[in-house]
Amino acid sequence: MSAPDGSPVGAERSIGQLFASATTEMSALVHDEIALAKAQLKQDVKRGATSGGAFTAAGAVLVFSLPMLNFALAYGIRTWSDWNLAICFLLSFAANVLVAVALALIGTVFAKKAKKSKGPQKVAASMKETAGVLQKAKPHPRPELPQTPALEDRAPAAIEAVARSSS
Repeated sequence: MSAPDGSPVGAERSIGQLFASATTEMSALVHDEIALAKAQLKQDVKRGATSGGAFTAAGAVLVFSLPMLNFALAYGIRTWSDWNLAICFLLSFAANVLVAVALALIGTVFAKKAKKSKGPQKVAASMKETAGVLQKAKPHPRPELPQTPALEDRAPAAIEAVARSSS
C-alpha cells in the first residue's frame, strides 16, 4: 500500500512530498467540484429547455389550431345540437384555450423546478468555503528539541570525566 505520491504508507515523507501530495489532492478536489457544477448546470439547462419547449408548444397549439379546430368543432357542435352557430364557435374556442392552459401549466411546473435548483450556487459556496479554509490554514509548529551543547562545548567536560574515571 502506498500514499498518493508513491511512498509507502507510514514512512516519513519530506515537506516537499507532503506539499506535492496536498497540491495534487487540491487540484483533484477543484476538478471534481467543477465537474459537479457542470453536471448541475446541464440539468438546469435541460429543465429550462423543457419549460421553454412546453411554452412554445402551448403558443403553437393556440395559434395554429384555432382556425381549423374552431370551424370543425363549431360545425360539429351545431350538427349535434340546434344551438346558435356563434355559441358553437365560442365553445370550440374555449376548448382550444383549455388545451393551451394545460400546456402552459406544464411549462410553469418545469420552470419552477429549474428556478428552484441551486446547484451551481451550492458548488460555488463550497469552493469559497474550501478556499477560505485553505487561506486560514497554518503549518503545525514543530516541537522544540532540547538544546544540546555543541560537540566543542562538551569536549572539556568529557575529557575531565574520562580523566577522573581512569585515575
